[in-house]
Amino acid sequence: MALKGVIIDPGHGGKDSGAVGNGIVEKDYALKISKYMYDRFKELGIPVRLTRDSDITLSPKERIKEIKKYFDRTKNTIVVSNHLNAGKGDGAEVIYALRDKNTLAKKILNNIESSGQNARKYYQLRLPNNSSKDYYFIHRDTPNNESIIVEYGFVDSPKDDVSQIKNNYKAYAEAVVKAICEYKGIKYTKPKNITLNNNNSGVKNDYFTYSVKKGDTLWDIARLYNTSVDNIKKLNNLNNNSLKIGQVLKIPGQLYIVKKGDSLWKIAKNNNTTINSLLKANNLKNTTLKVGQELIII
Repeated sequence: MALKGVIIDPGHGGKDSGAVGNGIVEKDYALKISKYMYDRFKELGIPVRLTRDSDITLSPKERIKEIKKYFDRTKNTIVVSNHLNAGKGDGAEVIYALRDKNTLAKKILNNIESSGQNARKYYQLRLPNNSSKDYYFIHRDTPNNESIIVEYGFVDSPKDDVSQIKNNYKAYAEAVVKAICEYKGIKYTKPKNITLNNNNSGVKNDYFTYSVKKGDTLWDIARLYNTSVDNIKKLNNLNNNSLKIGQVLKIPGQLYIVKKGDSLWKIAKNNNTTINSLLKANNLKNTTLKVGQELIII
């Protein structure tokens, strides 16, 4: 189905601050993320609206009323409600409505993970006293729109969410924009004149993620990526060497985004590594690169 438009809902606002911790106020970052998304959808030529564009208080009824003003009341309209989490967890979550499939939620979470954030889960949540209804009003009371809640991280995380939210919220917002474009088959182009993280060198983070497979050990993974077991354990706050299949580990290193004019030789030279290391770490069969391709740098 063709996309009629996107409605972006910055969570909380005004008297409702949302989660607060470590210098982060949820309502403020929800608005920052939402305004970034709004500008990007406009840039991509996609019709878009905001439920609020300033620090105002909106009741649930007022928020739903705003959503119902725009576009149509079918799955051709996507509603994205932006939030931050609390509860001392770590990573991003996506909650989708009971009426919807998990396709968009899964794609959003995968894209956020690719941008450097931990992915916790995508899921649905039901009312305790009526399992046929959604727990959150943004799912329950919207029309037949495809409504998504995105929790970008925990303001009280004991790990690295706090710094990631402050430094990389644009990258995570961009991941959602890209996911919606991919989901609806809309041509996606990267942002112009916007630095998504703290640098513009093509390096996205000081670690990348690895999903544990059957038979993996910390020693095997450390050897594969030219690091140590102790480094991996420290980065992931591991107390022992036990691993679970599907467990996502942070590995010391960097993700590099291939730019026009790049070659493996140039990237290896600029990042103090070798072509063979790049080929091995990225499971490449040849030296051919594509603009926008992500490479693991070790």
